[in-house]
Amino acid sequence: MKLADLTTSLRDTMTVSRVYGEPYERDGVTVIPAAAVRGGAGGGSGKKGETGEEGEGGGFGVNAYPAGAFVIKDGSVSWQPAVDVNRIVTIAVLGWITLTWLVARGRRRRR
Repeated sequence: MKLADLTTSLRDTMTVSRVYGEPYERDGVTVIPAAAVRGGAGGGSGKKGETGEEGEGGGFGVNAYPAGAFVIKDGSVSWQPAVDVNRIVTIAVLGWITLTWLVARGRRRRR
């Protein structure tokens, strides 16, 4: 991908519509979904000394996950966070494994 094309693609990708979804209304309540969006890009160019050949290239990646939603009801706005149960369980299990390892290591050192 040429660097100019990369810039154009990145600009088209990183828009507010990636963060906020289309609002929808049901029973007098308006919901605006929101996501957390992260991205990264890299590129470069170079010239081969012997032949004078030139080249350029690059790429980018975007990651998005639900963050929550703004809820509008009776003229009042509230934020309802999205709960990622998988992330909570993963962190709890890793914490338990780390704690178990530290306790076992401490017992071995005392002997």
